[in-house]
Amino acid sequence: MRKFKIAVGAVLLAGLSLTFSSCIGSFALTKRVLSWNNQVGNKFVNELVFFAFWILPVYEVTTIADVLVLNSIEFWSGSNPMSASVKAVDTDHGRYLIKCDGKGYDITCEATGEKTRLNFNFDSQTWSVVNNEGEDIPFLTFIDDTHVKMITKDGDFRQYQLSEEGVMAYTKDVNLPVMASR
Repeated sequence: MRKFKIAVGAVLLAGLSLTFSSCIGSFALTKRVLSWNNQVGNKFVNELVFFAFWILPVYEVTTIADVLVLNSIEFWSGSNPMSASVKAVDTDHGRYLIKCDGKGYDITCEATGEKTRLNFNFDSQTWSVVNNEGEDIPFLTFIDDTHVKMITKDGDFRQYQLSEEGVMAYTKDVNLPVMASR
């Protein structure tokens, strides 16, 4: 009898949570687990892990967490807590803190406190930097899977191939020092 009440309570809670939010949500937790699964190994290992995660109910648990909690938070707050993260990156020029909010990046120089904001517009597939007046200044637009349009020194946009040759062509066009290949 107790298990029945718990099951009924869970179903009612799930139903109520769906009525309070009218969006599907991004299912960020489930997508993160699926993304990790795609990187485990070759396609056969990935498939085995995929089946194991269905049997162990990993995907069921992440989907329920997304539906009942994370997607509701995303609906009411406008951002999913799974998409927010802060990483520290050490470079030759100092340490930078990079915060991802799912719509772009806030980059802060730890030594000076100087901040830079990068935004991504999904509709136009364009990256932009926010200037001091709060305006988005586009600098890269994805054309397809193998080409982008990048801003040049004179402010025009030119198409480049997403390859080593394309990077070298852009480096030459904007007079950047040539970096050694990794």
